[in-house]
Amino acid sequence: METTARSNTPSTSGMSNSDGALNRASSSAHAAVDSVAGAADEAARKAKPAIDRVATMAHQAVDKAAGAAAPAADWLSAQGENLNAVQKKLVDDTCSYVSANPMKSIGVALAAGFLLSRMLR
Repeated sequence: METTARSNTPSTSGMSNSDGALNRASSSAHAAVDSVAGAADEAARKAKPAIDRVATMAHQAVDKAAGAAAPAADWLSAQGENLNAVQKKLVDDTCSYVSANPMKSIGVALAAGFLLSRMLR
């Protein structure tokens, strides 16, 4: 941030002593603001490398976590596909059994329903 010299001195014609004091206080305040702005600029300049290092470390941590999670995600995806294939095979086998043996299927369903009702009481 740049420091700028300020000149807030109005013409002295018709100025009382209190106006002069106000002008000096204003100039002093402006100088203090410029000084703080310069110090803040210096602090920000010094802090930038530290901020950059922290950001780099955070990016590396995210990359490491993503690298560790990738194999697990791949394994879960493969297991999900396997489960879908097994489910499809079981449904197909059940449909073929019911089509081939309709009376047995009704008997098995009645027996299973009866047993479930007894277990849930």
